[in-house]
Amino acid sequence: MPAAPKSPGRRRWREAAVATAALLALTPAPAATADPAPGVPVQLLSITDLHGYFGEYTTTVPGSHAGEPAKTVGGGAYLASHLKRLRAQKNSVLFSAGDDFSGWPAETAWFWNEPTIEYMNMIGVEFSTVGNHEIDRKPAYLKHMMEGTCQGRPDRDLCFTDSTGTRFRGADFDYYSANVVNDVTGRPLVEPYHVRQVDDGRGGTLPVGFIHATTTHTPNEQLSYWPSELKFLPEAQTINRYAEELRGRGVQAIVAVVHEGFSQDSGAGYNDCTAPFGPLADMNKQISPAVDAIVGGHWHALVNCMLPDPASNPRPVVEAANHGRLINEITLELDPATGDVRRDRTKSVSHANTRDVAPDPEVQRMAKYWKDRLPARGNQQVATVTGDLTRTAGADEESTLGNVTADAFLWAANKDGQADLAVAMPGILLRDIPFAPNPGNPADAPGRVLFSELVFGTVYENGIGPAVVRGTVTGKKLHELIESQWQRGTDGAVTYRHMAVSGNVSYTYDPGAPIGQHVDIKKIRIDNKPVKADREYRIATLANNFFARNATPGFTALFDARNQDRSVYSGADALWKYMEARSPVRPPTLDRVRPAPGG
Repeated sequence: MPAAPKSPGRRRWREAAVATAALLALTPAPAATADPAPGVPVQLLSITDLHGYFGEYTTTVPGSHAGEPAKTVGGGAYLASHLKRLRAQKNSVLFSAGDDFSGWPAETAWFWNEPTIEYMNMIGVEFSTVGNHEIDRKPAYLKHMMEGTCQGRPDRDLCFTDSTGTRFRGADFDYYSANVVNDVTGRPLVEPYHVRQVDDGRGGTLPVGFIHATTTHTPNEQLSYWPSELKFLPEAQTINRYAEELRGRGVQAIVAVVHEGFSQDSGAGYNDCTAPFGPLADMNKQISPAVDAIVGGHWHALVNCMLPDPASNPRPVVEAANHGRLINEITLELDPATGDVRRDRTKSVSHANTRDVAPDPEVQRMAKYWKDRLPARGNQQVATVTGDLTRTAGADEESTLGNVTADAFLWAANKDGQADLAVAMPGILLRDIPFAPNPGNPADAPGRVLFSELVFGTVYENGIGPAVVRGTVTGKKLHELIESQWQRGTDGAVTYRHMAVSGNVSYTYDPGAPIGQHVDIKKIRIDNKPVKADREYRIATLANNFFARNATPGFTALFDARNQDRSVYSGADALWKYMEARSPVRPPTLDRVRPAPGG
């Protein structure tokens, strides 16, 4: 997983960094005042973008400041130990800024992220913001992770037995987001904010409000593409609305936890703030001065800033990297009489998850439990085949695996919706499904297809992959999509990149025709009926081919497809469950797309 920012426009934000730095230089220092009454300390400890890296994991971070040597970091057991040490004080709050899910390590990915929740329960996470990866699947899946409902996938392959011998029960904490709402009712998907009472040291409590938001770029992420059902409101505007509501309830100390990121110049240390740039830095200029701290994520960046709010008062704006590499610590001091934050007493520092402490033995035991279950999970038989399902040597050839995948997408699309046809774009299949057993695995046998062979690594390299999405196009657009298989390069040469079609589709083409004229629309047939240019058709394929980002290059005809909606199936789910339902799967004949006679 690259550590580069995931949001677009990095260059634009970097160019704006000089102006930000100048503004910082002009920020006035707070005026000296008489010593007030002793304040109430509140410690905010945050991690972000864990992505299931609770097991044995080693990487590096730069030094705390520019010029300092890099540090070796990583591993959930070390993170747990550091957190125990840091939390040895009252009014300590530990939380995540999102993207706990979509773990790439097999020990969590193969069990649908439930082990990640066990880990976060174990280390005492109190709440988390909904990141884009928390909604890679339908909302029912997030509910499953929060409540242990055993629902939220296209099958009931959920609620595994955890390392304590207990069936998955869900998170001991809640997920929040203010700006992810139902696109019909406008109601938030989860609660928008919450209030944490802290000990005031005098026998009472003081409130601290936490408002949460999710990046509005979520619909442009290929795994969490939401063309309908969910709507993403502007982050800063939504935060300001709820900040006003909290102030109306008498809450003076307010923290925004936003799954959106920013970064700084390369070469800076993780506790530097050198020319910060990015959407969260921009958002800071728009978020109400009523908000006393902003904790971010999403960009996998290492940055710890004190930036001026719209009233020119410095406040912390931070992002604590990813995969458990850093922990950010913000210390607030509350006025014991008003509950407001004494901004001039606010401090922020990030700590590296170094491996120079004793690893937490309970986390090590838990991580080993899940890792030890990988062989049994991977060797589960999920389907059988009567022959090889293969890709092809060339980009211009129909393939058995491509045809099965297109059939699977259509099957999945019609399980919880309706589609007339499906396509599988070139380049999405990463390996073949052979009939012969793997000679290095005694659990394999001729024709047996294992979980580790099919579910992970066939349609998407590191995990379950984009959803199957349906959309409505005209016959004219469908014809345009088929014609886009022939693409002219910058050198003028034309390349044919075969797109697999579901078994109810057929057409012939003229290999020697000019661009845009290879296929006669009258020769395209769906369910043995000719396609009509002005008729509408529901087409299904992977989500990333319905929008520009991460789409298969050259295939743009689906970008304007109407009435788009997500299936509950991902591409990998679709292939898996289709093959399971149709086993034994026979390699399909290669006769859906043919050169025209004499062509």
